[in-house]
Amino acid sequence: MKAPAPRYASNDGVIEAAQAALGDAIVEAKDAVGEVSLTVTRDRLVDVMIALRDTPGLEYQMLMEIAGADYPQRPERFDIVYHLLSLTRNHRIRVRVMTDEEQAVPSVTELWPVAGWLEREVYDLYGVLFDGNMDLRRILTDYGFQGHPLRKDFPMTGYVEMRYSEEAKRVVYEPVNLAQDFRNFDFMSPWEGAAYVLPGDEKSTGAGPADTPQSKSAPAPTPAGVPPVPQEKGAPTPVTADDVVKAGDAASKDVEPQAKRAKTDDGAGSTGAGQSEPGNQPEQKPKDPDVMPSKGEGQNQ
Repeated sequence: MKAPAPRYASNDGVIEAAQAALGDAIVEAKDAVGEVSLTVTRDRLVDVMIALRDTPGLEYQMLMEIAGADYPQRPERFDIVYHLLSLTRNHRIRVRVMTDEEQAVPSVTELWPVAGWLEREVYDLYGVLFDGNMDLRRILTDYGFQGHPLRKDFPMTGYVEMRYSEEAKRVVYEPVNLAQDFRNFDFMSPWEGAAYVLPGDEKSTGAGPADTPQSKSAPAPTPAGVPPVPQEKGAPTPVTADDVVKAGDAASKDVEPQAKRAKTDDGAGSTGAGQSEPGNQPEQKPKDPDVMPSKGEGQNQ
């Protein structure tokens, strides 16, 4: 089964068709990474867009996105990139113009009204001006914001930040402060008797670490002759070291041997080897080794 996605039109012949339609308005054309990119002169941007939209064989009817890029080392440091889509040919093309902080880029809002918000976004983040956009206001940052955040020379600190204050019931501006609230580490383990109550323990009976079994004093010694009994779960054991019988102490006791005579060597007299009935004859083995005979009624009876 083939992929359900529609076939993407090939780039073959797109650059030649664009050059025939746009003429000397094209500064550079290239086919890289599967995409056709055209760099055009800034002053003729609107004419280029009309030609790309209306010329048969090109027919890029939809403006998908306007993006920006900042290259501070260049005299015209900003790239304004338009992404167009041909719905009839299922093909995309990229159009790029270059500008700086003062040279305005012609607006394409007369061709695609959606360009109004996209140009406002580029203006807000890069400070690029668009000639013909009648509503060139900030759209992502606050109206009182200073600077353009996506410029490469935009400082990361030293500016003010905006937040809503519950106390003042309004938006307030404050100097940028890199809070370190989450860098206060506690290296004391609660098992070591931390002098604080862990979250959730305040609901338990008692008042924190003072009520733990480890903090209680050892129980009174057990009277002689009375076996020691643990007081409660988790309490220290009342058994002392003197009450614990070591394993070596049992071996030192006198034990009566059960064997009739002591085994002194590995000879036949001591091991039973060579006897007439050593206990391993065939008739003495069970018929079915997997069946255990019961007492007096087994299969071997």
